[in-house]
Amino acid sequence: MPTMTTLTVDGMSCQHCVNAITQAVTGADPLAKVMVNLEQRKVTVDSRSLDKGQIRALVEDEGYEVVSS
Repeated sequence: MPTMTTLTVDGMSCQHCVNAITQAVTGADPLAKVMVNLEQRKVTVDSRSLDKGQIRALVEDEGYEVVSS
C-alpha cells in the first residue's frame, strides 16, 4: 500500500535542490512519486517501499535539514 509522507525541509532554494532530493528518493525507490515545494519548504513522497524514517535519512544525506515530519 502506498504511503504519503510530507516533510518540512530547510536549505532548499533552487532546482538543483529539487533534483538532488528527487534523485535520492527515486534511487532508493524508482516507483516513488516525489513532489517538492520550495516556497512552502515541503517534500512529499508517495512510496510503497520507503517509510518516513528512510525518506528523512535520504533527504538528510543530501545535506538538507528536516525540521518536521
